[in-house]
Amino acid sequence: MKLLTVTAFTLAPLLATTASSAWAADATQMVVGQLHDGTALHAITLTADNGVSAVILTYGATLQKLIAPDRHGKRADVLLGYDDVADYVAKPNFYGVTVGRYANRIAGGSFSLDGKRYQLTRNDGPNSLHGGAHGFDKVVWAIKSVKSGSTAAVVLAHTSPDGDGGYPGTLAATVTYTLDDSGNLGISFEARTDKPTIVNMTNHAIFNLAGEGSAEGTMNALLTIPAAHYTPVDAHLIPTGELRPVDRTVFDFRTPRRIADGLREGRDQQIVYGRGYDHNFAVDKGLTPRPELVARLEDPASGRTLDVLSTEPGVQFYTGNFLNGSLVGKQGHLYRMGDGVALEPQKFPDSPNHPAFVSARVDPGKPYRHDMIYRFSISH
Repeated sequence: MKLLTVTAFTLAPLLATTASSAWAADATQMVVGQLHDGTALHAITLTADNGVSAVILTYGATLQKLIAPDRHGKRADVLLGYDDVADYVAKPNFYGVTVGRYANRIAGGSFSLDGKRYQLTRNDGPNSLHGGAHGFDKVVWAIKSVKSGSTAAVVLAHTSPDGDGGYPGTLAATVTYTLDDSGNLGISFEARTDKPTIVNMTNHAIFNLAGEGSAEGTMNALLTIPAAHYTPVDAHLIPTGELRPVDRTVFDFRTPRRIADGLREGRDQQIVYGRGYDHNFAVDKGLTPRPELVARLEDPASGRTLDVLSTEPGVQFYTGNFLNGSLVGKQGHLYRMGDGVALEPQKFPDSPNHPAFVSARVDPGKPYRHDMIYRFSISH
């Protein structure tokens, strides 16, 4: 899929919705590129009064930028990624994308449902990762609506046909990004199917609260995950099915702990398997009707604090272990391990092959929904 490059964020807006003085959040839309077949690619910018803003691309329903102020009011982009939409097509690396149909890994790229075995595309050795070779991160999502107001919002939609990537059922999915006047960025995933299937959607933002590309990276950041258990993995990063206590291990983040403290703990086989942290935590709250805290990330130097809230029972903590300096990111920065971390709320990895895990099954007439929030605050 070849992209005809258009310089990002220099074209006149195709559609701009301007906030009035009574509104606290603004949404604007513009064309930033096109595919070889002429399909236009758009960027939607959501801006709140408190200095938080977000840029969303229709390609991959991607969160491209997330800008937040520090304790001195200095604003910085806290997401790893690319400056130009062309790079998201040419050099995919899951930066900020919507992942689906199934986030994370499925062992052997296969699962059974109602007695039938389904084979998915494999794109991670023997496994299927983040929806396979052509997941939701590699399609252009349609814009359903863009609005300003007390809450700015954009709704994106994509229909995945029956058999797409090996998954059963025609799946009609939407992703809704909202930004309120307090700077809370909400992301809601919804999906409806015409036959039984599995769904597990999330956002794959990779954060550096010190600011994208900062020399110190994220290793001095403090992390809290309210989880007494995690799901250990095998050498292929597939959960064994065990829920292992975090107590007295480097996986205990129930109180704030510096990420660097356990990142290179080679005496723990789980850290060896993951090349660092690349593990799912079974959050104590479980599956909830409304978003609750699954992780908190704090950068002591800038004062930026990020709370990640979700309705899902798990959160994948990933320390960018496969970032090796081979891809040039924003502002010409080379990203390496430790330059950013992902906190991805979701069902547990490989849930379809582990009956004891929370089910990822979705049936006709019973839509899938996952609500999550990125909430910023400042410590002094």
